[in-house]
Amino acid sequence: MIQNLGIHNLSTLFQSTPVLLELLCILVFGSIIFVWGVRYHNIKDEFKHFNLPKWLRDLVGIFKFSFAIMLLNDELTIVRLGALGIAVLMIAALFTHIRLKSELHRMLPSFFLLCACLGIAYMATQLLLPATS
Repeated sequence: MIQNLGIHNLSTLFQSTPVLLELLCILVFGSIIFVWGVRYHNIKDEFKHFNLPKWLRDLVGIFKFSFAIMLLNDELTIVRLGALGIAVLMIAALFTHIRLKSELHRMLPSFFLLCACLGIAYMATQLLLPATS
């Protein structure tokens, strides 16, 4: 089926930065919608477990949804801003997990989301740089 699209192997598909950028943006957006929308009860339990206030949970949620929506924008500067915003939130989440001595498996989602967002920000920046001949 992939060969019908003119792609002879998967490595050529992922050598295209814009394709990988879009895939990462969709993955991060979907993850945030799933965790903060569908599984919101887990977020409430986690914030309660860490003794964090409800207003902070709500503020983080507003920021996460806002930044996630920015990932779907056509303008690369807005995509980069959204990715960096989520990255800052993930750094704060990791520091919170470390400070409260969470188990490693509880830190992994924040870490992977941080890595994905840094990758998005890097690729967006590379695409924004003027082409050199």
